Amino acid sequence: MTGDDFGHSKPVNRGIAEAYDRGFLTSASLMVAGDAASEAIALARSRPALSVGLHLVLADGRAVLPRSEIPTLVDADGLFLRRPFSAGLRYQFSVGALYDLRREIRAQLERFQDSGLPLAHVDGHHHLHLHPAVLEILGELAEEFAIPSIRIPSEELGLALRLDRRGSAAKILWSAVFALLRRHGRRLLRERGIAFCDRVYGLLATGRITEEYLLALIPRIRADSVEIYCHPAAPLPGELREPAAAAGSAELAALLSRRVAEAVEQSGFVLVRGSVERSASAPSNLM
Repeated sequence: MTGDDFGHSKPVNRGIAEAYDRGFLTSASLMVAGDAASEAIALARSRPALSVGLHLVLADGRAVLPRSEIPTLVDADGLFLRRPFSAGLRYQFSVGALYDLRREIRAQLERFQDSGLPLAHVDGHHHLHLHPAVLEILGELAEEFAIPSIRIPSEELGLALRLDRRGSAAKILWSAVFALLRRHGRRLLRERGIAFCDRVYGLLATGRITEEYLLALIPRIRADSVEIYCHPAAPLPGELREPAAAAGSAELAALLSRRVAEAVEQSGFVLVRGSVERSASAPSNLM
């Protein structure tokens, strides 16, 4: 089980730390330029068994490098384009942006390296790490930065619709888009010797990884290596106005649920750092 956006804010940091300390979260993805990144790094250092990877931010967030070094990517405040689709188009069709993109991706990997934390994986905010140009750069840098694995969302559309029919049109669209990205991504990662999980859940239930959802999903998973990612948060009363606070609280509750922990065990999964796997008796793993 992976908590994304580590370092984004204090509520997110508290949620991930609590889910690790009292629940069954095993992994976190760090925003190295997040407002609370320093706190997140300190929390991770005090929890050496927590697996931490890079949550690459290339849209809807802050860059590591100043605007003077990547002028095609960020505004005067050092912020990327807010909309991932717009950012993706720029990365696809601008030669200048592609040059700056290489510099920023390297800078984020170096910032993570400077934290002293072992790099467990790489994934991306809004999944922009799967953009063909971005993934190609990560592949080129994989050996230098010892990138062991990269997230490739892979979940069954039919199952997602059976579990929750809300937003069906969007789920169908995203499923089609990510099927194409997944085909390209798996081929590139295999060529580079970079690992990825058989199944990765979270894309088609973003903000709704609740106890009810996990209890319905886990017994239906048919894969040997699985990652379920979510966005836990533990906001204090004065922080409840944050847009993701309510959803983050519900996802934290799911990660602390005894019923979900029992479902994991009964389904033959073994929690491992960075993923989930089944036990030898019923071959599969949960991250």
